[in-house]
Amino acid sequence: MLRVGLTGSIGVGKSFVAGVLAELGCHVLDADLTAREVVEPNSVALGKVVAEFGTEVLQSDGALDRTKLGALVFGDAQRRSTLNSILHPYIIARQDELLRESEAVDPDGIAVVDAALMIESGGYKRFDKLIVVHCRPEVQLQRLMLRNSLSREEAEKRINAQMGQEEKKKFADYLIDTSEGFDDTRRQTEKVYAALRQELKLNQEER
Repeated sequence: MLRVGLTGSIGVGKSFVAGVLAELGCHVLDADLTAREVVEPNSVALGKVVAEFGTEVLQSDGALDRTKLGALVFGDAQRRSTLNSILHPYIIARQDELLRESEAVDPDGIAVVDAALMIESGGYKRFDKLIVVHCRPEVQLQRLMLRNSLSREEAEKRINAQMGQEEKKKFADYLIDTSEGFDDTRRQTEKVYAALRQELKLNQEER
């Protein structure tokens, strides 16, 4: 099985690319869903989050209040780093478990993990290939403002809290530019998929 990382900054259209790859037959794992799984009530990871950030990050039913936790860490790089250092090992372990399950079912397939912080966490190193989705900065800003009903200032703050697009692009094996909309992005994604199939074929021939 070929293991592929899919990443990109906020508001660049990564989810659309993930959807196209799934349509084409890839096994796509969403890191956001994995992140929710590992902090379910009574989980070890949630216990560590509460120990660090206090019981105010819990809802009355014992579930994580993501909004409150987000408010605590969003503007504080140190606390955000602490949270990531707690959660990333659990998220990566769960992803690896799901990848093994996919490989058992479809050993000749392509598995794609869709994760925004893959480069920052170092998780990208586990993959055979890395796709970085990007777009022009003004397009990213407009999309984020529209999608999340944010002011320009709020959107810029969220964008600036992440690693910049140009830096992420340096890590890529494949780049997909979503600036020109859905149809153009789909064409690029199909080309990348064809390249991944070829890569898988070469790997199989080398065995």
